[in-house]
Amino acid sequence: MSNTRSDLPAYPNTRLYIDGAWRDGSRDTAVINPASEAEIGRLALAGEAELSLAADAAARGFKEWRKVSPYERSKLMRRAAQNIRERAEQIAAIMTMEQGKPFGEARIETLSAADIIEWFAEEGRRTYGRVIPSRTDAVRQIVTREPVGPVAAFTPWNFPINQAVRKVSAALAAGCSVVLKGPEETPASCAALVQAYADAGLPAGVLNLVFGVPADVSRYLIAHPAIRKISFTGSTPVGKLLASLAGEHMKRVTMELGGHAPAIVFKDADVPRAAKMLASAKFRNAGQVCISPTRFLVEEAAYDEFVQHFVATASAVKVGNGLDDGVQMGPLANGRRLEAMERLVADAREHGAKVLTGGERIGREGYFFAPTVLTDVPMSARIMTEEPFGPIAPIASFKSYDEVIAEANRLPYGLAAYAYTRSAATSAAVSDDIESGMLSINHHGLALPETPFGGVKDSGYGSEGGSEAMEAYLVTKFVTEHR
Repeated sequence: MSNTRSDLPAYPNTRLYIDGAWRDGSRDTAVINPASEAEIGRLALAGEAELSLAADAAARGFKEWRKVSPYERSKLMRRAAQNIRERAEQIAAIMTMEQGKPFGEARIETLSAADIIEWFAEEGRRTYGRVIPSRTDAVRQIVTREPVGPVAAFTPWNFPINQAVRKVSAALAAGCSVVLKGPEETPASCAALVQAYADAGLPAGVLNLVFGVPADVSRYLIAHPAIRKISFTGSTPVGKLLASLAGEHMKRVTMELGGHAPAIVFKDADVPRAAKMLASAKFRNAGQVCISPTRFLVEEAAYDEFVQHFVATASAVKVGNGLDDGVQMGPLANGRRLEAMERLVADAREHGAKVLTGGERIGREGYFFAPTVLTDVPMSARIMTEEPFGPIAPIASFKSYDEVIAEANRLPYGLAAYAYTRSAATSAAVSDDIESGMLSINHHGLALPETPFGGVKDSGYGSEGGSEAMEAYLVTKFVTEHR
């Protein structure tokens, strides 16, 4: 019998945060615990009146915040990071209640948010300009970096703090103000991030938090004349729509969209280690991770051994309420994902795939789906083309290097990719040939604050990590002066 934590905080109702104050919206809606399907709280939703207030507040906040020195911004951001660390246990419990992931994963995400804030706090102090040598002594040529302006940031439910903190912290470090459209399904942990910044002394209007009907909120904010930059994390179809809307108004855009990450295992790899690491990565957050390995391509000579170790790891994953002791994988975040998993497994079976473990819902209460391993999966199965965004691992074999590279690059996505090999030559070749914004070889080293995070092709453009992340929030000004 599982033991549930006894020190749980009460799940809070979540309001809008506009111009330095928490306020009600035009209406509210229920927040559901995915482990029980029970309502645990209420969420305020913004209408046009509240969105207008938020955008106007961001415009005023920007005028004040841009004049604060990078040094002082950095100090305030460090205070926000400390607030997050001090509240990590409470925030993590709330995140598990609303999102479903195990408490340990939620705690890691929360503490990582503090690291991200601190990294951008330091990076914001290094937005250097330069002096360009002129062609005459009478002319001085200077390049400066300035904040782009108020930002509209749209974040998803799978990592309710991690996705928001990258956008918010890069923007604030650059001197921008923000209207954050948080995730309606996981609002309270995102609100805790905003509260940490508010308690650190962030001026009113610099950071605003709204929720609402996603299509209505995005159309309003993108078109609002105060907003100068858009940042979105989500599906490719929605990202393309928002990018087109931003294009109509000539607004800068960062897009971190869908993927379908190939995980290539060559016959010379440490196969047991590869299987264990890839399985652990696959079932993290119930597979609801944008950089999750999702297409497992294993060289024929290593196929049987890899499958054996992978299935053993998958079968041992303990599934349950993320607040229970020992749980390694929680429920899916909502009923839509549960239905999607059932459809993908049924389609794979129809195309001849074998289900070696899992393949079905667990119980009748909560959105639990068993860790699933599919083998002999043909490329005609939907799961080899559609991102599963859930705990299903399709494994297929390959014969040659050229064959697997062609398959890895077949889809229009290019967010993350993985490869395992002991060969330096193969590693170098994969680095050159894989079409992906990020590639991790023989380990899983993506999404650190100091490293670039972004994709190519239909997986988006721009970066939300590393020094590159600051670029999207800064504009370049050239000043030439005749003395």
